[in-house]
Amino acid sequence: MQHPAEGSTDVAATALQPGFLASLFRELGADEDDENEGENEVRDEARAEEPPGGRNRARLRDRAPDHVWGRATTPPPPVVPPQPGPVEPPAAADADGTNDVNDTNDVNGTIDADDPVAAHGRAAALTHHRTLAVQAEHRQLADLLRRAAQPVSAMDFESQLRSYQPRPFPDAAAESEPEPAWADFAPPEPVGADPDQPRSRRLLDSGYQRELAQARLRHQRALREWRTRQAELADSGAIAARQAHEEAERARARAVQEYNDSLEECRRAYRQAEPAAVESLLERALAAAEGATRDLPAPCRAVFRALTRTAVLDLDLPPLDTVPALTGYRLTDTGEVAPVPRPAADVRTDYLRLAARLALRALQAADAVDTDEVLSGVVLNGWLRVPGQPPQCLLSVDADRDALARTRLVPDAGHLGDEGADGGVYAEAEHDESLLRLRALAAVISPDPYAGEAVQPWGSASSAVPALGELSPGEFALLVRAVLTAGGLRDWSVRLRGPAGLVATAEGDPGSGLPGRWVVWASRGPGPVTAEEIATLAEAVREEGADRGLRMTCGRFTDEALDLTGEERHQRIHLIDGPGIRELARTHLELPLTL
Repeated sequence: MQHPAEGSTDVAATALQPGFLASLFRELGADEDDENEGENEVRDEARAEEPPGGRNRARLRDRAPDHVWGRATTPPPPVVPPQPGPVEPPAAADADGTNDVNDTNDVNGTIDADDPVAAHGRAAALTHHRTLAVQAEHRQLADLLRRAAQPVSAMDFESQLRSYQPRPFPDAAAESEPEPAWADFAPPEPVGADPDQPRSRRLLDSGYQRELAQARLRHQRALREWRTRQAELADSGAIAARQAHEEAERARARAVQEYNDSLEECRRAYRQAEPAAVESLLERALAAAEGATRDLPAPCRAVFRALTRTAVLDLDLPPLDTVPALTGYRLTDTGEVAPVPRPAADVRTDYLRLAARLALRALQAADAVDTDEVLSGVVLNGWLRVPGQPPQCLLSVDADRDALARTRLVPDAGHLGDEGADGGVYAEAEHDESLLRLRALAAVISPDPYAGEAVQPWGSASSAVPALGELSPGEFALLVRAVLTAGGLRDWSVRLRGPAGLVATAEGDPGSGLPGRWVVWASRGPGPVTAEEIATLAEAVREEGADRGLRMTCGRFTDEALDLTGEERHQRIHLIDGPGIRELARTHLELPLTL
């Protein structure tokens, strides 16, 4: 057995001591990490000079021990204590007051407001959003134009009648069970019995008697069960509930009958041209027509003139800002958001188009409800009401029954034009169907609502008894015709008709108060009639080959005109002034007109 040399250690100790000491030193913190690359290089050079055994021991020392004394251990993470030191000073500012590093970002990472790229991006986004809002306004206007052109349903008396439909009782099946009848239980008579034998002989059949007795028992049992169910229903309150249900149904039937009776009474009053009944029906029809555009309030009030059987409708037109005045927004060269206005002609045309469709819808509602032909004409005035300013009349229509009947009052919805074309996005005013049909009814329309250019309304409903000057041209023409027809003239032929009055020809029976052929010239203005007009009428009488001429006016005649009719060549010209027309209307038509 060999012994180790003096001064040498045991092999086991030599093998364990380096690993054990390395792990022990590492746990005690004596083996610190390298601070810099210089120390690492020195250590690598030292390791390169060591012998192989020393390098192995160095590797074993540097490697973290996985096992200590046969037990798995995990070294705790190194704790680095806070090391005091000077606080780093802020970056020095440039000469212009800004930092050299990251000029576009502030301390929190947000974009600097003075950055031109960021400002341009914000302006572009704002331009886009504002343009989208303007485009939404254009789509809303197109939708309003489409809905305003939709036909309205007739609100006549027939469509307002109600019908009564009885509602069954919820437990009607159990309540309606009939009482059991003997016929449902009686057995059939014996088969093969001689019909010549008396009935008493057939009843002596024993089999038939047994069936008869059993049937009577079943019938009695069914009666008891039925009476029991009836008693249970009475105790549970079902019978009282059914009686209450029947009473409620009778009340519903009475309410429907009373409503229909009142509606029939209103219809009778409407046929007799009572103002309250006519105005109630008209306003109900106008309110129903307005339901298609509830987001665009356009109320319409109705006043009925029983003297001339004319309905005067006052329509409130939408505000001027309903029509968008901009095409969108654009970004200028300087980075500003600038609006792009639409042409003034396009904005004006779009507003007039919307007003025309609302007016046509009101006329259609009034014409559709007049199934009994009580109205002789309709006057519609479209008013623009601005708070703090007097109302302005932007359009006025004077249409008689015949004009409303031959005019299609429901225009087409229209289509949007080419968005890339110049001008408005809608059809041109000259080709717009609603404006063309409104002008076909002899309507006057404001040329420019945005410039405050109003029109004179054809008629007003300021008083229940209108004066001659308040009558519309249509009313005045009907009044003249009715007065002269009552005086004996017939076969009317209107040659000219306008805001100033009318010129017509008529024939009178030989035995009437106005015999022969007449030329009638009636004017509704308050201005005096001059001698030149009398001479013009005499010339028209000669051209028409008429016998006489009649000059009527709501005003008066000048002295020269009165002197001219005294001459022999003008003796066939007859004059009637305002008081004369009023007297004729009171005598022949019982119309209490005022001057």
